[in-house]
Amino acid sequence: MAVATTDPVSLLDAHLGAEERELLAECERLATGRLAPLALAHEEAGEGSRLDRELIGAIAEAGLYERLYRRDSDGGWAVRAMELCLIREGLARGSTAAETAFALQGLGSFPLLQSGTEAMVEEWVPRLASGAAVAAFALSEPDAGSDVAALSLRAESLGADGYVLSGEKVWISNAPEADLYTVFARTTEGAGARGLTGFAVPRESAGLSGEAIEMLSPHPIGRLVFEDVHVPTEAVLGEVDRGMSVAMRTLDLFRPSVGAFAIGMAEAALDAAVAHAGEREAFGGRLKDLQAVSHRLAEIATRVQAARLLVHDAARSFDRGLRPITQVAAMAKLMATEVAQEAVDAAIQVLGARALVRGHLLEHLYRDVRAPRIYEGASEIQREIIARTLFDQGGRS
Repeated sequence: MAVATTDPVSLLDAHLGAEERELLAECERLATGRLAPLALAHEEAGEGSRLDRELIGAIAEAGLYERLYRRDSDGGWAVRAMELCLIREGLARGSTAAETAFALQGLGSFPLLQSGTEAMVEEWVPRLASGAAVAAFALSEPDAGSDVAALSLRAESLGADGYVLSGEKVWISNAPEADLYTVFARTTEGAGARGLTGFAVPRESAGLSGEAIEMLSPHPIGRLVFEDVHVPTEAVLGEVDRGMSVAMRTLDLFRPSVGAFAIGMAEAALDAAVAHAGEREAFGGRLKDLQAVSHRLAEIATRVQAARLLVHDAARSFDRGLRPITQVAAMAKLMATEVAQEAVDAAIQVLGARALVRGHLLEHLYRDVRAPRIYEGASEIQREIIARTLFDQGGRS
């Protein structure tokens, strides 16, 4: 006979298994207790736009990167989308900087895991898992952000001698200090998405340079310039002219987890608003007694949980081997990132001016929550993906 529970927190997590709930709680504890102080010290030192290798090392010591690089019994990579989502959600509740450092390592290295040679994997994965090396996903360009088919970074073939890369990448997380870049370049002109190829390019490659870009939120993001950068044939990720499929398989895995990152921020904001509304005396009572406040937070809580369930459903679909999951991944990212922006904004409205003071949790979240609606495909692109699939299928069938 099932035992009834009235604990609202456990009910919100009732769709998760015991190990999943523990992983989520463990990551939140790690972020709050160990990682957040490291990230804060790095930012206060004015180093927010540079790689925080101490933070990356602490994440590695906790074993989180090793979860990205486990092999299954068949020798393949055992990374699970649901596990990725729970880690990102838990870390985001306590430290957005730690969450970002964890996620970018996976995003930058997954093309290597799925499509790199065994020699590449043996060279880089132990260093990535230990935090000794940092990876970056280099896709966006000045004139080709969400429009991946318009990428123009050129890869000129030298036959058996490899390729020469020429052009520029921008808005690249972990640039220009990452140790390894998974780069997508054009190998066939005029072929759109069918003419792109992925390459693994080490930072020390001759002709590769870059600079940091100061952003609204202090994360390591920069520009890369390729001036006749030579890469060997062995650096190709997958097949020549099939780089779009390498990129999309990576994004299908990571887009739901971007939603999980957003959900973690939304939950942190909602918790702050609820705590404040329960304590703050105003107009002869507590803020929570004002229906305008309590009902607004009730609406936010409902939308956050709905988005959370959509994220988890997309992740479970990926883990069950359903392909393609492009539509549901787009739905999950779209809803979660949009709702998170709404949740943080609503929380700030409840706390008022104090939430806008530099260093306040909500001030920090307000700066961090904006970017996920753009990167890995802007919200408008997610709507386009969903709409195209909808009409290609003639509806929901």
